[in-house]
Parts: sequence; structure tokens; C-alpha cells
Amino acid sequence: MKLLRYLFILFPFIAVSQSAPEPYGVLPSERQLDWHALQTYGLIHFTPTTFENKEWGYGDADPSIFNPTDFDPDQIVAAAKSGGLKGLILVAKHHDGFCLWPTKTTEYNISKSPWKNGKGDMVREFEQACRKAGMKFGVYCSPWDRNNAEYGKPAYLETYRAQLKELYTNYGDLFMSWHDGANGGDGYYGGANEKRKIDNTTYYDWTNTWENITRKLQPSANIFSDIGLDVRWVGGEHGYAAETHWATFSPEANTGTVPVPGNVNTDVSSTGTRNGKYWMPAECDVPLRPGWFYHPEEDGKEKDAKALFELYLKSVGRGAGLDLGLAPTKEGKLHENDVKILKEFGEMINEAFQNDLASKAKIKAIKTRKGYHTKALTDKNEKSYWATPDGVQKTDLIISWKNVEEIKYLQIKEYIPLGQRIDGISVMQLKNGRWEKVTSVTSIGANRIIRFEEPIHTNKIKLTIEAAAPICLSQISVY
Repeated sequence: MKLLRYLFILFPFIAVSQSAPEPYGVLPSERQLDWHALQTYGLIHFTPTTFENKEWGYGDADPSIFNPTDFDPDQIVAAAKSGGLKGLILVAKHHDGFCLWPTKTTEYNISKSPWKNGKGDMVREFEQACRKAGMKFGVYCSPWDRNNAEYGKPAYLETYRAQLKELYTNYGDLFMSWHDGANGGDGYYGGANEKRKIDNTTYYDWTNTWENITRKLQPSANIFSDIGLDVRWVGGEHGYAAETHWATFSPEANTGTVPVPGNVNTDVSSTGTRNGKYWMPAECDVPLRPGWFYHPEEDGKEKDAKALFELYLKSVGRGAGLDLGLAPTKEGKLHENDVKILKEFGEMINEAFQNDLASKAKIKAIKTRKGYHTKALTDKNEKSYWATPDGVQKTDLIISWKNVEEIKYLQIKEYIPLGQRIDGISVMQLKNGRWEKVTSVTSIGANRIIRFEEPIHTNKIKLTIEAAAPICLSQISVY
């Protein structure tokens, strides 16, 4: 402190940085920050159900029907990557109970199929294809098993946990462990052909399953279920979050120390909870086709690239994540329609967001914390940020150019390692020498993309920002 005081006396023009702003509310973990950075990824459904042309397998399909004649994980991964997806989650076991790896836990697995004469491991091939392409890899292992005779009894829980342990220890680092909320109902169950109900608040003992298995074996994997633990379900399969999206969430149903899947209040899942108990952002899952599995009669009914771009703006553009369902054909590839759409989707994103006008703009802040200047807003460094002094929770940012620019999108990112604190932003443009309101939004969070209904033409825009604590922004981009 004496040295700083001495330097300030000699050189009074030196600005000494203030301490960082205090954290606000609950904060994201490192694995959640990694998840936010991905923004888009995919979920692959490919089991005997594909060959039955069903959406949900009953659990009685003969393994002999699972025999893709031209399986090409590299083609699937390349198509996903062309669409801007940063990772893939493979459904290693769906509700039908068929395992896509040679598991020791059940005879109902890929080793009993004719594919590669029973010597194949589809989880391994997808995992290797993702690593080779520089994409993240995750797994989905359904807790519901319509094939297993022990489902609904205590013995099945040990089988399920053993399956998770195999997936967690044999396929490298996973970015996500995905768990469905569908639990219990009619099924084959080893030939019983009956309906079984379970108490999903207690049967799986999620506290021990997740904390003692997932967290220990895959500490970097985000746990997804309809109600948490790291990433929550948005509450529907429509692919978008509410216009106001809080990454914080307080689930209504809670048992022990973790939220319980299958008890989600979908009315609040899309919006989240302002100042909620957990940092638990929403995933917006949606299939590219009408269903999650491939059905030949749905060829030509896929969502086109324009529809996907709209979903991107309403999911990733609202601080949530987009999880796009991909469905290989019986041959083991993505249909040519799907490949074409993904490529066009990726091109639309690149075209819309390739020329950042903020890089040549001057950004002036009315209030700035010492050492946390506006240059951080355009340096493309997620770890730097602009901040206001303590006590300043409302201020203006003015972005200006030498010439009039056409502006279609405004992208804003909070510095979320210190929490989600912004309650609203009003956007104004300078028109004919006067400030004119263009639009306003509420939540910002990890990523907010504001699309103007009509492109605006101006050389100056003003953002009036209000927050529950000193404002912290890591990036502003203008397109």
C-alpha cells in the first residue's frame, strides 16, 4: 500500500484499479461455464427402435434387427459440425434398454446383434469420431429400462449404476451426462409384459447416483435432467426459451440435496427464477425431424435452415443452449436432407455474425470502475469485462461510428462468473439528432442476441442498463 501511495504522489495521472465487484447471487461452476461456451450441440437417437420405425421401443425387439449396413459416424459428426454444433450426446441406451456398447450388465446389448459380428462398440466409434473432429462427447443412459426383468426392484438400481460406471470410465472425458425424466410404464420386462410404476423421488437415489458416481468419475460432465442438476430442461421440446431467461432456478420438487427428475414445473422452466437457489440454465432440446428417431415417411418434413436459425435466436440468443436431435437412418448415416439443412444452418449463422461492427466503434460509458474499461467489451476475451463502480446499478453505454451503419443484431454478454445481475436494457438510436427508442429486453445472462424487427441505420446507439448490483459486461457485438 505504501508503494502504491508513493507512486500516486509522483504520478497522479496513473489510475489504480479498484477491487473486482462482489459476486451476485449463485454462481456457475467451471463445468457450467464450459457448457455455456458450447451454445449448440446435438442428441443422437439410434437403437433397434430405428429399425422398428417407432419412437419408443417396447423392450422386446430382437437384437438381430440392429444391423446398419453403412454406418458412418464421421459423416454424422461432420454434418453436425457444419451446422455449428460443438458437441454430440449419444443415446447409449434408450427406454427400450438396448445398450450400444458391449456391457457386462445385460445380455440386451450390441454384442448380440449381427453388426460387426457382435464385435462392435457404437459408443466407442461415435466417441472417436467426435474427438477426431474436435467436438465434445456426452452420453444419455435412460434410467427407465423396458427390457430388464428387474426394473422397479432394488436390484435394477445396481444394474443402472453399473452401466453408468462403464460409460464414465471407458470413453474419455464427457461434457454431459443426460438423463430423461420418463420413468416407469408399460414394457416387456423380461417377458412380463406389464405396467410398472416407480416412485421417481426415491427409487433411483439420485443423490448417491450423481454425487458418488457421476461427480467422482466425470467431474467435468454437466448433469442434465428435466429439473437439473447442472442444466435444466426448458419445459418442452419446442426448442426455445422464454424471452426472459434466468439461468438461476428454484425447482419446486426437491429431495435431499439434489432436485428430482420427473417433477419439473414446466410453467417456470422456460423463464427460470430470478435470484433462484441454483445456477441451472435451460437446455432447449428439439428434433430436426418431427420425431427423435428416423422415420422414412418424415423425409421432406424436416425443419429447414431458416427455422433452425429462428430457434437459435430464441435459445442461444436468450442465454440458453440449443440441443438439436439428429436421427440416423437404418443404414447408419444422416439422410441427405438433414446434411443439407445442417450445412445451410451453419452458413446462416456465419453470415449473420461474421462482421462485428463493434470492432470499429467507439464505446463510451457514463460510469466506469477503475481498471475495468470499455475496451474489454470488444477484445474477444471472455475473461475480461467492463464494470461500474459500487453503488452504480444504472448507467448508459454509447456506441458510435464515424459513418451511418446498418444494424440488424446486437449481442450482449454478461460476465457471468460473477453472477446474473442485469434486469433490463433499453436500446436507443440517434435519429435526426434525437434519441429514439428501438426496443428493450429484460434478462441478458451468458448471451443475448437482440434482433431488430427492421434494420436500423444510425451512427450512434445508446444502451441504458439496469441491474441489481454493479454492472459487469464481457462483450458487446453489433452486426
